[in-house]
Amino acid sequence: MEPLPTTAFETYTVAVDASTAGLRLDRVLASALPGLSRMRVKALIQAGLVGCDGKTILEPSYRVKPGESYAVSVPPPPDPRPRGQRIPLRVLYEDDDLIVVDKPAGLVVHPAPGNPDRTLVNALIHHCGESLSGIGGVRRPGIVHRLDKETSGLMVAAKSDRAHASLARQFAERVIERAYVAVVWGEPRPPSDEIEAPIGRDPRNRRRMAVVERAGRPALTRYRVRRRLVAGAGIVASILDCRLATGRTHQIRVHLAHIGHPVVGDRLYGGARQVGGATANARAVIRAFGRQALHARILGFSHPGTGRHVRFASELPVEMKELIGVLERLE
Repeated sequence: MEPLPTTAFETYTVAVDASTAGLRLDRVLASALPGLSRMRVKALIQAGLVGCDGKTILEPSYRVKPGESYAVSVPPPPDPRPRGQRIPLRVLYEDDDLIVVDKPAGLVVHPAPGNPDRTLVNALIHHCGESLSGIGGVRRPGIVHRLDKETSGLMVAAKSDRAHASLARQFAERVIERAYVAVVWGEPRPPSDEIEAPIGRDPRNRRRMAVVERAGRPALTRYRVRRRLVAGAGIVASILDCRLATGRTHQIRVHLAHIGHPVVGDRLYGGARQVGGATANARAVIRAFGRQALHARILGFSHPGTGRHVRFASELPVEMKELIGVLERLE
């Protein structure tokens, strides 16, 4: 089979014979076009790029019939290199080695399926120009750690190979200082403790992480109750200081949900609660919060160029302050 072109659409023709009649369309096409995976073929069908006798077929499960002939239009593969985009950045510090930014909630860190652009990487490329190109890989230049899309707060990105190697090593050796503020349902007891529980992919839902004893990776989160938010005679929520000793995917969210105190607004890990006694307006504000109440407040590390310890702090974003205010006023 000829290699797929990189500059224009290429059209392939696949005929159905007796040996393939009755099979699913995506299976037949993937078998006939070994340069395309079945998932790729399915995406092409759903995008309207597969036709038969002048009619577009949109169902990958369509059962083919003898004598049919399918035309498959294959677009050129996307350029794996992210492009710079003018997206506002709150820059706390920048030099030739690195940049520290305060990421808002809602901003994805790097391009991925479902989020091909408008990410922090696109913003950094536009802001830093060629100094960021290729550092740490083509798809994620400069990135040495991540925050979830709906988590706000401090991130550092590398602008030189030296900085990338140094920061990656510090994260791997767990010497980076990372402190978060979380608003959680209920009041954790004791008020200061460690959560040491391995984290891995949830076997019942691959979109989630979970505490899993056998296949999980070691994870340790330290927390302290900073303040209780009281509604009438009962405690409805608490503000926690959390510190990461490890850096697993969704670690704080998974650990806090595991002990029965999920982060407010965290729909993936059970952060929805019915708040009794709240006014209709307060309930509406809580439902509409739209993100998990988690903020990366402190980031400290050894500067790759000078060797000096640097430490940055970020205030709570306005929407989290407003949420705390609503919870405090519940009666």
